[in-house]
Amino acid sequence: MNDNSPKEPSVLDYLKSKLSFGRKPRIEIPESHPIETGSESSVPEAVEAQTVPLEVQAAPAPAANQLPAVSRVPSAPFPWLSLVCLVMALIGQRALEPPDPAATVGIAFYVLALAFLLWAILRGEWRPAPLAESSTGNRDPLALRWVSFVIAMLLVIPAFIFLGGIQITPNIALPKPLAALFNLQDNLFTWFNLLVWLAGIALLVRSLWLPSNTGPSVWQRVREFTARHEWQIHISRWTLLVLAFSVVVIFFRVYHIQQTPAEPFSDHAEKLLDVYDVSQGQTHIFFPRNTGREAIQFYWTILMNWIFGTGLSFLTLKIDTVGFGLLTLPYIYLLGREIGGRRVGLLAFFLVGVGYWPNLISRIGLRFPLYPLFAAPTFYYLIRGLRTRNRNDFILSGIFLGLGLHGYTPFRVVPIVVIAAIVLFILHAQSKGARRDAALWLVIVGLISFYIFLPLIRYGLANPELFDMRTLSRLSSAEQALPAPWYQVFASNVWNALLMFNWNDGQVWVNSIPNRPALDIVTGALFLIGAILVLVRYLQKRHWLDLFLLVSIPLLELSSSLSLAFPGENPELNRTGGALIPAFILVALALDGLMTAIGSGKNRKIFAWVLTAVLLFWSASQSFDLVLNQFDQEFRQNSWNSSEMGAIIKEFGLIYGETDTVWIVPFPYWVDTRLPGVWAGIPNRDFAMFPDHLADTVSVQGTKLFMVKADQQNPDGNDQKSLDILKQLYPQGSLSLHQSPIQGRDFWLYFVPPK
Repeated sequence: MNDNSPKEPSVLDYLKSKLSFGRKPRIEIPESHPIETGSESSVPEAVEAQTVPLEVQAAPAPAANQLPAVSRVPSAPFPWLSLVCLVMALIGQRALEPPDPAATVGIAFYVLALAFLLWAILRGEWRPAPLAESSTGNRDPLALRWVSFVIAMLLVIPAFIFLGGIQITPNIALPKPLAALFNLQDNLFTWFNLLVWLAGIALLVRSLWLPSNTGPSVWQRVREFTARHEWQIHISRWTLLVLAFSVVVIFFRVYHIQQTPAEPFSDHAEKLLDVYDVSQGQTHIFFPRNTGREAIQFYWTILMNWIFGTGLSFLTLKIDTVGFGLLTLPYIYLLGREIGGRRVGLLAFFLVGVGYWPNLISRIGLRFPLYPLFAAPTFYYLIRGLRTRNRNDFILSGIFLGLGLHGYTPFRVVPIVVIAAIVLFILHAQSKGARRDAALWLVIVGLISFYIFLPLIRYGLANPELFDMRTLSRLSSAEQALPAPWYQVFASNVWNALLMFNWNDGQVWVNSIPNRPALDIVTGALFLIGAILVLVRYLQKRHWLDLFLLVSIPLLELSSSLSLAFPGENPELNRTGGALIPAFILVALALDGLMTAIGSGKNRKIFAWVLTAVLLFWSASQSFDLVLNQFDQEFRQNSWNSSEMGAIIKEFGLIYGETDTVWIVPFPYWVDTRLPGVWAGIPNRDFAMFPDHLADTVSVQGTKLFMVKADQQNPDGNDQKSLDILKQLYPQGSLSLHQSPIQGRDFWLYFVPPK
């Protein structure tokens, strides 16, 4: 018998353990224990829910004159190497900040950070949260509701035909309801073709959906909850933390939304005209104005206007896109939780919520946030499906993939990323026993998304040049010759797109602060650390998801890096918006790994959370300054003050009862003459009156007002020609200068009283 074997506890020992006044005996886990100690959030939720109390062996009774012995977990060495690495990386990223970036200094400190990071990895200090184990026993049952499937496939044909439009013979007299129903014009959603299309989608989903065998469905749980006479809601500290983070995120996204950005530009005028068309019954599938736009934003704008009553205005567009950005965040949390646990999910949720890059593209009022909005759930359900091997997740992934194709043109690269994910899965050991099913799941994702994308497929086949104009104008020499061989431009573009996170986010002032990193100091440093941590783990364990996180970044940037004819447009924060998803997941994995490295003892845990709070506050405060101070000022200096013109038009209408006698004389590189009408509540009017047609206004009766470009410091920027014509046509008129609070934005007002 081994003398070192544990002794059987006595009855007295058992009683003393029960009378410990609430103190829970600790379980000593040897260092050789097979459980990998990582983030507390890395335990799968299914395992957490099934945890049962452990039988704890009571310690021998202490002597009467001794305090009870407390069993302790051996504490790991303090992670000095990890902290030094973090400091070096923060200094390196700080050196790359404008206005005077020092690339040599930044690279030097990053090299030091890399050395300390590799040392920390070798010592086992800093590592990302472990990935959840994949299910190995689940096989797709290959079940199918054949009747629903066959009907869905048959409906593809009439849906395809009706979405393209049918011309009814004029000699056939139809009742008005039927005429309205069957008057199917090209490129229009109608109640009839919409019904056929949606019915096909619903039947296809039903035919593929597998019944749940893991307990009540979501709807059953909701019904049971609402049927209770008494509700008990338990709020944990974690719930309070999530709520607190949510309040901060919402504040960052909506604060000063009316002021930042201050002015619309030409793209907003185009959007509002498209929304106006919808309000007039022109329910387009694809909006051909201004090289073409997908439809989701325009119908969403109608809904937001109905809810908030803000009219067809710049503010309504910003409310739209801020909403898109906020709707993305729950899936950022879910994706982070799926990859690294709930703490990773919460950190990613917060950092994306307050970050400069995602906040900025959500405030502009254009379709930019639709890219991450649909990419996040597409990847969440795809990754979860490959882990759990549940067909229903792939159905949901296909639904969001199809919807995303109706959102923003750069999303068209996401199908490539989905294929890459499944191919990587098949090529790695985690797919053992599921390679046949993986091919089936890819077909399911493709079939669902194809059916949802069907209206745009129909339009694209009928109008290929218009449907692909924006893509082809950047990818090929259709609009401008390529400046160099395509492979050289592409390689340079890919490199520049990868540098955007830590070095330069491009030169486009309308949706970024030019020539600064896309990430702030904290997230920029943690992004590179997270990428190295995941790369090293992939080299050690060969898990497909680690490689996918890294590969997905350049793939999701393809819409920007494929701008071969216009390489100056690469990178752009809007076209690379999908890449923020894996980028911030890497940031969260690095920060979560650092918290785990610090340790789980009381003092260490406090230190870990204090350090995390400092880093989060630093990131949030810098992002706040970048969006609401630096970007706001830069944008105002570069945009034209159409709001001031709109206010004058609105006041003129209130005083004189009409605005038809107000005109703006166009001038090169000046204000878009449609935008002042947006501010005046007239979104469908262009106020332009070109100099050659000023004489046509003489026959118009009533009080008149002309706005003319002014620049007293630069004679070439002053429209003296138009002023001279107006003085000849209306010698009784009076000229005054409207002085703008922004330098260089003054304009002339030529007022003509009635005869």
